[in-house]
Amino acid sequence: MEIDISMPGGLRVDAHFGGFTVATDQPEEDGGSNIAPSPFDLFLASLATCAGYYVIAFCGERGLPTEGLTIKMISDWNETTHRVENVELAIALPEGFPAKYRRAVARVAGMCTVKRHME
Repeated sequence: MEIDISMPGGLRVDAHFGGFTVATDQPEEDGGSNIAPSPFDLFLASLATCAGYYVIAFCGERGLPTEGLTIKMISDWNETTHRVENVELAIALPEGFPAKYRRAVARVAGMCTVKRHME
């Protein structure tokens, strides 16, 4: 994969790849304009959306309902180390989701490629 980076002004940094542009910026308190997510926020979002992909693919392969399916990622930031210490995914399954698949959905979310690369 090739990614081209441009700096359109201020603290903005944009990535161009595969016909897409992913804009980033910094929060105002860090000197940015806060017009786009920070690179670190995109990193965390990539972890959550990757888990979401694995969950939706799992459900699709089994014909399981996905309407109303949501995932919330909660991360704990340590002010001393300036690192995320814990990441938790809360998966809300649709009403009537088969009980026999509930644990499997949680396991498959953990198989995300982004997570595996971090490990």
